[in-house]
This record gives sequence, structure tokens and C-alpha cells, in this order.
Amino acid sequence: MRQRLGGRVQKLAIDAELGCPNRDGTAAYGGCTFCLGEAFSPSYCRKARSITEQIDLALDFHSSHGRSANSYLAYFQSGSNTYATVEHLKSLYFEALSHPAISGIIVGTRPDCINSDILQLLDEISQRHYVAVEYGIESVYDTTLSHVNRCHDFSTAVAAVTATKARNIDVGAHFILGLPYESREAIIEGIRHINALSIDFIKFHQLQIYTSTPMAKEWEEHPERFLFSEGFDCEDYISLIIDIIRRLEPTIAIERIAYKPLRSAPRMSIMISAIGVSYTLQNLVLYITGGLNQFYPKIPFFSNTVTIFGVSTKMVTVVTPILTVILVVALVMLINHTKIGMAMRAVSKDFETSQLMG
Repeated sequence: MRQRLGGRVQKLAIDAELGCPNRDGTAAYGGCTFCLGEAFSPSYCRKARSITEQIDLALDFHSSHGRSANSYLAYFQSGSNTYATVEHLKSLYFEALSHPAISGIIVGTRPDCINSDILQLLDEISQRHYVAVEYGIESVYDTTLSHVNRCHDFSTAVAAVTATKARNIDVGAHFILGLPYESREAIIEGIRHINALSIDFIKFHQLQIYTSTPMAKEWEEHPERFLFSEGFDCEDYISLIIDIIRRLEPTIAIERIAYKPLRSAPRMSIMISAIGVSYTLQNLVLYITGGLNQFYPKIPFFSNTVTIFGVSTKMVTVVTPILTVILVVALVMLINHTKIGMAMRAVSKDFETSQLMG
């Protein structure tokens, strides 16, 4: 993305209020059993706000949180953002693209809400702007999709991805880890089907259960159906993620999930995220090395033996304390006598005020 759009890219979430066929009776009523619509929209995506207003508010929101980018993409996230007439969709997409900060669009939708006319529209837009479609597939298993009331099967997702890729449009997919009846083995086996989709990017989301959803009731009554019930701890989850990454095609980009979104989160959330990432890195290295000792190649100069006051020792023993002193002095100078150091001290003292001061 940096190469294609000339630098760092930031998505700006948009709520176009297009609804969902799984809620209005076209496919079903009530939606998916895990879904809580308002959970997908940031606070600035309030109803009755135009696309342009939401983009302006999103830019202010990210700026106030210290985020900047060379390019911005309008991310039609909440709801099914192809669930409308072509004329209406065209007006929404072009309103976003007419904003001077916007370089392209990402359209989140269901795989059963796409057709050739909409793909033709997206194809035409892609000739001048960046376009990607992100499908909420959620699972590769039809039994799971039926159980959570998705009202489409996996073959529908395959057809949607294939038709979109045929237009040379980037395609992403969203999957939920931990849906009812899906074991660890089933999730791992599902990666084979995901690889066959030939998508460009992917999101793996841990199952979140909201109290007012049908899935919350299922969790209360039948917790044994869920992978993330009692006995599945943090290390198990990290091990699962590592196994998924090992089997996933390296050409599929995994969208980031940690740290940047936690800048304004409570410190406990950041700490837990840091522990999770450290476990991930630790287990990833163990998988790569097989847990065997790894030896660094010898550097001749540091391996030499020197004699100081009649005592023989390795050169590395002499150099280490000297280098440590030099680095500590450099760190002190950086923190106390540079603009970067002043910013670091200010943030550690009062993060919110530091943001206001730039």
C-alpha cells in the first residue's frame, strides 16, 4: 500500500446506513447471532451525518490521536455496503472520493450482496482510484454459517471473491475465530480453504459476545459449544494464531491488530497486548528453530584474548562495559537534550496534554 499510494495509508470508517438483508427480512430477520450493528462504527459515525461530514470528523479524530498519513481511504465498514441500487451506491462512493483527502475506497459487504452491475461500477472507479472489497465470510463451514444465521453458504463467498478478482480488484476477507462448534482442528483445517480463495488481505477476529445478542444467550446456556470456554487460555490462543500464520499463504496480507489502535486505550489494555505479542514472538521463534540452541558466528576481534595487568580475558569482556557506558551517555543526551527526548518526557508525564501541544 505504501508503494501504490506513496506513503502511509489510513482507513477512515464510514457508516452509509445501508442496512443488511439479514435484518430487514430479505434473507432473514434479526441478523447474525453474534452481530451488534453499533459495535462496528466509531463514535463519529453518527446517523444523519453525510459521508463528507464523517470523513472530516474522522480526520479530526485521527489527528487528535496523533495519527497522520500520506493517503486516506474511505472505509465503508458498518452494514452491507453494496446493499442498494447502483445509482445510490455511485452517489455514496463518489461523495467520498470527491473529498480532497480521499485516495480510494474500501467497501465492506456480505458475499451475497454483490452482482455484476455493482462490480462494473467498482471496476470503473478502480480505473482512477484505489478500490478494494472486504467480504465478511466469517467461516468456511456451511454448518457454522447456518448455525449463526448468516443465510449464505461458503460457495457464495467463493463465487463473490472469484467474480471480484476477475475485475482485478483487491479482495479481503473477514473470519471469526471461536464460533460455536468450531474446534481448533477445524479452524486450522479451514486455512486450506482460505488459501484457495486467492484473496489479497485477511482479518482474523476473535469472537466477541455482546450481551444483547442471541449468541450471548447461547454462551450462557451452552458454553461447551465454544472453543474459548474454560480451559482455553492466552497461550492456547497465541499458539492457534501461530499455527494459522504458518499455514496461511505468504501472499495474503494479515491486517494489523495491535498497538496502533491501543494508543488511547487504558494502560492495562496496552500491557496485556504487549504480553500477547511477546508470547507470539517467543512461540514463533520456537516454531522456526524447533527449540534448539542457536549459536552466533564468532567475530575474530571480539574472540581474541588480551592480557591486562597480567590477567588474560576475552576482548568482548573489555569492550562490553565501555560500550555500555557510551550507550547510556548517548541515551541520557537524547532524552535530556533533544526535541525527541523532550517529547518522550512530556508523553510519560501527561499523554493527553502532550497531544494537545503537538
